[in-house]
Amino acid sequence: MALEKKISTIQPPKIEQTDHAKNALQKIDKTNIDKTNDDESSGGVFELMPGKLLDIELNHPVKLRIKLPLIGYSLGRYIIIKYPNEPKVGNYNDVLVEGNVAIVRYLLEGDRGECFAFRATIKHISKYPEKLLILTYPKKIESRQLRLHQRIVTSLPAAITIINDDSALDGAQEDVKINGIIGDISTKGCGFTFKTDSATTGVKKRDIFVCVFISDGEDVKIAAKVCNSRNEQGRVNVGIQFNDSDKQVLALLERLFIAPQ
Repeated sequence: MALEKKISTIQPPKIEQTDHAKNALQKIDKTNIDKTNDDESSGGVFELMPGKLLDIELNHPVKLRIKLPLIGYSLGRYIIIKYPNEPKVGNYNDVLVEGNVAIVRYLLEGDRGECFAFRATIKHISKYPEKLLILTYPKKIESRQLRLHQRIVTSLPAAITIINDDSALDGAQEDVKINGIIGDISTKGCGFTFKTDSATTGVKKRDIFVCVFISDGEDVKIAAKVCNSRNEQGRVNVGIQFNDSDKQVLALLERLFIAPQ
């Protein structure tokens, strides 16, 4: 199978959108994925790069839900994802079989954040040069916006301070300050990203402080809490909600010339 020209961004043929805010991938009801209204299609295009983790759910003969990385695709024909690691292969032999139907879900960050889901069939299981799952290309994709308040895409140097309380940072034993970048921000929260050498590091849900570095040398410290955390190949994305009563948020946005949403 020639993959040289196949590995690129995924551009599904149709994106079906609804405007209800949700907080997790499982909030998209699999029974509704094939029942979307063509009149509500936005006709938009989104990108999904190789290496992106996909949430795969199968329900026959037993329920299985695993995360597997995207390898590539052939436009309109099939999607290629990595087969699970061999040590666990015994758990999947009865489920990962040709003809079985899977629900595929994934998150994309942006001004509002969206969860996408589609139904696909296992078309083939390749064994060479390595074991891969070949899924049918989606005909329709459902999406849901995850945030009620629009976020502005940015790139702000920042840090989060975690005061240790039974190890809020997975694997840590002391108070931790993590440097990173705020990739999007609104009056209600932000998306914070940092890199790590560990593929398992994450940040638990708890209260933290967000420290934003302003160009004039002054730092703005905002009380907040962690809502979610995802580690994608050493890149940790942390969803953060600001305290509603913190006036520093409005002042920060004004200094950054960001209009409150």
